[in-house]
Amino acid sequence: MTDFRLLTSGDEPLLEAFLVSHRDTSMFLRANVRRAGLVYRGAPFQAVHAAALRDGRVVGVVAHCWNGMMLVQAPEDAPELARACAGWSQRKVTGLAGLPAQVRAARSALGLGDAATAVDGDEWLYALDVPKLLVPAALTTGAIVCRAPRAEERDTLCAWRLAYDIEVMGASDSPEARERSAAFLDAQIADGNAWVAVDGERLVSLSAFNASLPDIVQLGGIYTPPALRGRGYARAAVAASVLSAGARGASRAVLFTPNPHAVRAYEALGFHRVGDYALILFG
Repeated sequence: MTDFRLLTSGDEPLLEAFLVSHRDTSMFLRANVRRAGLVYRGAPFQAVHAAALRDGRVVGVVAHCWNGMMLVQAPEDAPELARACAGWSQRKVTGLAGLPAQVRAARSALGLGDAATAVDGDEWLYALDVPKLLVPAALTTGAIVCRAPRAEERDTLCAWRLAYDIEVMGASDSPEARERSAAFLDAQIADGNAWVAVDGERLVSLSAFNASLPDIVQLGGIYTPPALRGRGYARAAVAASVLSAGARGASRAVLFTPNPHAVRAYEALGFHRVGDYALILFG
């Protein structure tokens, strides 16, 4: 017997017990609940959470977030949970993310199969056990230095973040996109989740965490200007951020990418492919 219901304050342990068993693909869900709990009032990181429960245990969840994104972790009940979540939230779905089969099932159930998209594709999911990180020689010798961003570097890094959003996320260069990119980067910096690689006096690469938990981190927003690519800068920046995660106690790092050139850099650090992840942005 499956019970479908909204999760509310006090259900966090039930949800965490389920999500931690799918931790490589539940980072956004876990991190958002850790930040904002299970009450929805429209604030950043909050979401309406629809869950499937059997024998008192959560066995699937779909969250409709404050920004319209719908996050899916529902091995058996994605269509039912997507419809229930959208019905309870009564808001527009701006995108979907999760395991590919689950995302496609949720999209179809919501009647969005023919909706126009800015991003629509499966990305490769890569993971690394932090102790197995292969640290680049340039980082070990100090030829490339990685550190937290400085205040005077913000304008440059905001421009990089916008360029990343345009190149990878299908964004357009607009005042709204600039504001979103800057706000996202500012939050990463404020949380201590951004690092820059420096060659001499020059900024050469940016690495950051999209989500960070005590046991696992998710890398995202990794960017090197096109003219500086192929020199190992991103590799050094990513390695430094993973080392920082390990120093905090995290044992695992994950990331998603559709870029075969980036894959070579990640594999050189010890990341290995463990599956796929789907991201759809409507628009």
